[in-house]
Amino acid sequence: MLTTRQKVAELLESSGRHQKAGHILDVFLICLIMVNVIAIVLESVSSLAQAYHTVFLAIEVGSVAVFTIEYIARIWSCVEKVEYKQIHGSNTQKRLKYALSPLAVIDLLAIAPTLLMMFFTFDLRFLRVIRLLRIFKLTRYSKAMQLLLAAFKEEASSLMAAFFIMSVVLIMASCGIYLIEHDVQPDKFGSIPDAMWWAMATLTTVGYGDVVPITPLGRFFGGVITMLSMGMVAIPTGLLASSFAEQLRKRREVFHEAVLHSLIDGHVDEEERAHLEALRVELGLSAAEANQAIKVMTSKRVHSQYCRHCGHKL
Repeated sequence: MLTTRQKVAELLESSGRHQKAGHILDVFLICLIMVNVIAIVLESVSSLAQAYHTVFLAIEVGSVAVFTIEYIARIWSCVEKVEYKQIHGSNTQKRLKYALSPLAVIDLLAIAPTLLMMFFTFDLRFLRVIRLLRIFKLTRYSKAMQLLLAAFKEEASSLMAAFFIMSVVLIMASCGIYLIEHDVQPDKFGSIPDAMWWAMATLTTVGYGDVVPITPLGRFFGGVITMLSMGMVAIPTGLLASSFAEQLRKRREVFHEAVLHSLIDGHVDEEERAHLEALRVELGLSAAEANQAIKVMTSKRVHSQYCRHCGHKL
């Protein structure tokens, strides 16, 4: 018999007996987040903000109420999650650890601006921008975003090294163009910090054109930096792309291993199929991809039972 806390945990995580109900809740929350984002954007138009002030206020109050209930429910029920059950310590310590996790922090940021507005005075423009952070709540429901975050985490050290190299090149480019151009264009390259704007725009291959070198040597130097920047920008892009593909490969391997484990007795029963379906949803794989994996692993299982030389069953 499941306790109330276990039921809430399954509902919020869309697992167990409450998988369908949890999926409906997820769709509702996704729609609510999108309505919030649209309302916040439209509220920035003064005429709309005045004409529909009551509507925007109702959406804000209702949404914050729902998000607050969701946040409290997740904090309360997180101790029932598998990864937190394995942590030694009191429930309070487990809840504190969950509260400091990235997704929990995003949930808190979704409600904090409105709650703080009740006690402090804020610039409405600043408050509106902070409220737009609610869009990051979609990370919880988007497997693609979770894959991207996992890729960032996996390649954190490599990305830091790449950004360090880019910072060194930025400083060198700023110093070089300052030495070449500051006498000719003191208003644009009067100091190294001023020159950093040109270096940043050039290294990111944006090239706004508001600050450009005019001397022959400066133009040559700018061309070298532009050519160099093409390779510099490709480094973090390549790292993220390869890590993203690696995360997908790992998830497919996990599903393949689960299918292989289910085929130990030669077939996949209803209970095992339900488990594989829940795992498919958790890993963010498509139904077609999962069915193909089951067919392939079943075929390999059947072929492994026969001798490849004589064809007799082993």
